[in-house]
Amino acid sequence: MKIGFIGLGNMATAIIGGILRKEVAQAQDVIGSEPSQAAREKIAKQYGIAVTPDNCETAKKADILFLAVKPIFVGDVIREIRDCVREDTIIVSIVAGKSISWLENEFGRKCKIVRCMPNTPALVLEGCTGVCAAECVTAEELDTALSLIRSFGTASVVPERLMDVVVGVSGSSPAYVFLFIEAMADEAVAEGMPRAQAYEFAAQAVLGSAKLVLETGKHPGELKDMVCSPGGTTIQAVKVLEEKGFRAAVMDAVEACIEKSRNL
Repeated sequence: MKIGFIGLGNMATAIIGGILRKEVAQAQDVIGSEPSQAAREKIAKQYGIAVTPDNCETAKKADILFLAVKPIFVGDVIREIRDCVREDTIIVSIVAGKSISWLENEFGRKCKIVRCMPNTPALVLEGCTGVCAAECVTAEELDTALSLIRSFGTASVVPERLMDVVVGVSGSSPAYVFLFIEAMADEAVAEGMPRAQAYEFAAQAVLGSAKLVLETGKHPGELKDMVCSPGGTTIQAVKVLEEKGFRAAVMDAVEACIEKSRNL
């Protein structure tokens, strides 16, 4: 099985790294195309895969083809490769905001499209990916795509109508979390803690808290209450966050992200 990547940016690199580290495929099974010579040379050296500037070469060879380009470029790329892609090729799109019907319209035919939205924690094999598939994709073909996607984290199949929600709650949300970590660390620095140590404390607190949610199955509100002792320090911090509209601000941010995705 030959796996192709059109675009070798951060997400494609994360996916390739996951596939190879989990030994879902070998380096000789992977080919990627990218206009930047520097990027091609870097990926070839890092992972030992075949690289080319020619998107059609990648498309012709791939049994599973990842579209890993920016939304503004995907139309041009599809017009370039649509006559090179075999009818039995599984096309995995990680392009934000582009529906299966939109992609098929650009290809000019029905295609075996698996649409997914990963996030950057895939770089450390902790990605979270929403997945949906065209009607012509068989259960076996979807399982094949999922085996690749799950090599760099978790993946869940969702109705396509929820893919823009996936962008808001997962695809883009690492940026919100990084802001939160940075803000907590900044105040720790203001109170005298060295910056590197402040980042470590803040980041580990977020990591541990996320694991508590996932591994205990407890409601986040219940876990929050477990930290808030009567008359203690934590409830005072929670009070300030509520006064500042923390939850409403996060909800508004996710809503804005979803709407932007819907209008790409």
